[in-house]
Amino acid sequence: MFIDECTIKARAGDGGRGCVSFRREKYEPWGGPNGGDGGRGGHVVLRGDDDQNNLIDFKYKPHWNAERGEHGQGKDCNGREGRNAILRVPLGTVVYNLETGAVVTEILEDGHEFILCKGGKGGFGNTRFKSSVNRAPRNFGPGEPGEIGEYRLELKSIADVGLVGFPNAGKSSLTGLITKAHPKVAAYPFTTLQPQIGIIEFVEEYDRLILADIPGLIAGASENKGLGHRFLRHIERCALLLIIVDMAGTDGRDPRDDYKQLLKELELYDKTLLAKPRLVAANKMDEEAAVANLKKFKTRYKTAEIVPISCLSEEGIPKLKKELLKRVRKLRKKQKQSPAPAA
Repeated sequence: MFIDECTIKARAGDGGRGCVSFRREKYEPWGGPNGGDGGRGGHVVLRGDDDQNNLIDFKYKPHWNAERGEHGQGKDCNGREGRNAILRVPLGTVVYNLETGAVVTEILEDGHEFILCKGGKGGFGNTRFKSSVNRAPRNFGPGEPGEIGEYRLELKSIADVGLVGFPNAGKSSLTGLITKAHPKVAAYPFTTLQPQIGIIEFVEEYDRLILADIPGLIAGASENKGLGHRFLRHIERCALLLIIVDMAGTDGRDPRDDYKQLLKELELYDKTLLAKPRLVAANKMDEEAAVANLKKFKTRYKTAEIVPISCLSEEGIPKLKKELLKRVRKLRKKQKQSPAPAA
């Protein structure tokens, strides 16, 4: 199961209480104060984890509590700090404050940490209250409470390739052919009801690509119809768009109109999506009508970069994989050469 949105409650640990204690030594029954401070409460920490691609852990465990700090002890011994609660989240996770709706943070890098709720400070022991006028203080600090909050986690997948297309265009079949994912394949719309994340392996090249199969779009998806905004967001961070078109024109559809509508929905959702590099996978080329339709398609969209394929016969699949790798590598190289933004 792929979970890309959930709500959590986080509670940092309270600070430990300071200690009231006095030295008890031979021949000095009423020694000075030696109470230690309480330990700091543990933080609730988000940590980016490249091995995670799902928020399912937080769907079934919505409450995250850090450990409270230990109380101070005598002999000036401070309490131990509470253990942090570490939440390992997939890269691309956006965190919203549930009450205000404001964006708290985005986790984009592996190993990056963000303190979601801070632990409370430990209270002072009575040693801290010693003064020239109070040589035997019995004061102490109770320790501060840890922060509490409710948050909404939303995953915007970070993938090399975003696969988009209308229902029944063959997205799930293509994903199953070129990745290790095992999406459900059937002859009815919306077989894919959740984004699928798959890995395209290139063993001989010692490389791999991450592919996000976005559930089938429909006309009006940009207005949140069908599966709408919930899944369109997953292509925002994809480096390359792979648009799959049913070139056979199943059910009387026109591939040219399908492609036009797909581009329109992407533009209406976010104009910057059309600026992304894209490749067209002309699917179902094993069917007779597809050849003529492809010629008409090329006539209308002269600048479109097309790779003819058939998910049924697997024709063109190796070429498509090579094209994807070549283009993504080029984009990676370009990104490395780009100057870093000024601070």
